[in-house]
Amino acid sequence: MPHPLMPKATAVWLIDKTTLTFEQIALFCGLHELEVQAIADGEVALGMHGLNPVSRGELSQEELDRCQQDPNTRLALLKSDKPQPKSRNKGARYTPVSKRGDRPNAIAWLLKNYPELADSHISKLIGTTKPTINAIRSRTHWNTANITPLNPVGLGLCNGEDLEDAIAKARKRAGKLNATRAATAPDGIVGKHRIQEERTAEKFQLKTSSPNLESNEQVRSDTSELDP
Repeated sequence: MPHPLMPKATAVWLIDKTTLTFEQIALFCGLHELEVQAIADGEVALGMHGLNPVSRGELSQEELDRCQQDPNTRLALLKSDKPQPKSRNKGARYTPVSKRGDRPNAIAWLLKNYPELADSHISKLIGTTKPTINAIRSRTHWNTANITPLNPVGLGLCNGEDLEDAIAKARKRAGKLNATRAATAPDGIVGKHRIQEERTAEKFQLKTSSPNLESNEQVRSDTSELDP
């Protein structure tokens, strides 16, 4: 059974904008019902922008209204005449000549909506170069005035699964970089630092307590001389 190009982003929109059940959304998007529930609870796809399947030509408004009225019905995906982009695991991504003019628009959309994506992720997704990405980010691109942020999936430059996978990897990487140093330190380093801190504390404690010990000994010697 065919599914939307970006199933999780479509599920986000259906959860927010419709009264469909989790089961209906899961069947339409090709997700597990528990995953849809996790999206609704904010545990999965946090911060992801929802995509309207009606405006994208993947679902008719009549079909959406029909399924909202009857929770036992299933949504039917509209057949599309557009060729579906194929995922490539190895080698550079080839972009057809007719779509290369859309790459700046796709780069601008990714930079605007998902700033956590690294330049390497964007390059791999839509087949562009890092200088081009930097030029669009700094607004020094020669065609900046005509660049309009557009979804690369809708432009046919990548598929939804590759985009969602890149976003998940970027957010996971960002979480590791923002973690505490102790959590990311190599094995043994944290323990060495603790030992050094404990030794420093012991030395400081001995230094501060030594004058008190000397004064106590002096008092004892003075009192012993006075005793008959």
